[in-house]
Parts: sequence; structure tokens; C-alpha cells
Amino acid sequence: MNKTPLSTFALFATPMATRTLEGADGLNRELEELLLARETDQYRNPYPTHMEQQEVFESNFDMFRWPEPCIQTLRAFMMESIAELVAELSGYTSEEMAGLQIHNHTWFHVTRHAGSFVSHNHPMASWSAVYCVRPGEQAPERRDSGVLRFMDPRPGCNMFMDPANVKVRMPFNFGHYSMRLAPGQLVIFPSYAMHEVAPFMGRDCRITVATNCWFTSRAKR
Repeated sequence: MNKTPLSTFALFATPMATRTLEGADGLNRELEELLLARETDQYRNPYPTHMEQQEVFESNFDMFRWPEPCIQTLRAFMMESIAELVAELSGYTSEEMAGLQIHNHTWFHVTRHAGSFVSHNHPMASWSAVYCVRPGEQAPERRDSGVLRFMDPRPGCNMFMDPANVKVRMPFNFGHYSMRLAPGQLVIFPSYAMHEVAPFMGRDCRITVATNCWFTSRAKR
């Protein structure tokens, strides 16, 4: 029996990217000091995006307008990384990217013991990202403490399990995907992706910076 080679391909794939800012220790110390100092009502988001918790502080969304050098260094790293991913996925040239204007809402979270963030997405943006300033103390009794978890968008994908699908490898496996962030790590994902932060059970705090981005053509401004 003659037959062609089996052709396997990804369908309905979700692009994700991660990278680490090398030598980020000094920057993260500056960011941590600044962000903890601004964990005040003056910088609090007056319209919280989730059910308010005493254990989670969410800032307002203008963080990348702050003039401090550590903020602007982080802004350059995050925006350049997102633009690089957009160019890679869409095949844009450097000239085409120069014709696009990137906009953002950016804020920080300080999460303390038992704080979490419910599953959500960001419908008014195309790309989102999270940068880890401080992952917080691990809790051996809770392996999922403070993880960033992405929800599998395919309903019913695990409705029947047998030896033929239970060990399927990435990217064709199924189930939610959890990431334990490291200091200096950036995660970029489509804004439509549902995600959550599992309850943080450390005794210190978890500090992250999040951004939502959307693009417009400079020619239409």
C-alpha cells in the first residue's frame, strides 16, 4: 500500500512568547522600592478591574508615563519585545513597523498572602504582557501558589481520555497551562487569552507589571 508521509500541523494555535531581561537584579530592586512606595491611594486604580481584595493592590493605568529611569527602562524592554513579536508573527518589515504606533495601558500589582486574580481577558487590546519584578516566596504545600495560569479555550477537549490522547505532547496537549514567573521574566500573549493568577500563599509579596497594547497606523493620525 503506497501512501504519502503523515502531515501533522497546528490548528487554532495561540502564540505565546517569553524572554528574560539579563542582569535585571538592579533594575528590579529599583522597581520594587518605587512600586512599594506607591502602593497608596494616590496611585490606586479608582476603577478596579476585578473584585477588590485587601490582599491585592492594583495601580492606575498610566505607569509608563512616570519619568523615573527604572520605569522607562522597563517600558523600552516591554514595548520593544511586543513589537518584535508582532513583526515576527505578521511578517512586517522594519519600515512597516515604523509606520505603526503602539499604545498601552500599564499598571502594577502587589499581591500578598492569599491574594489572587480571577480568570479574565482584555477585550480592548491585541497584545498583553506581564513582567515579573518579584515572584514572592514559594509555598511548598501549594505548588500552584501565585502561578500565572492560561485557560485552555477548547471546551470539551478532555471529554474522553484514553491511552491514545492522555500523553499527547505540546503543542497538541490540552488542559490549563501554569507558569511560575522568575525575576526579570516577560510573558507576552494575545489579549483574548483567558488567564488568572492562582492564590499567592507566600509570606512576603508578589510584584508584577502588566500591560495591554493596541496598534494604530501613524499615517491615519
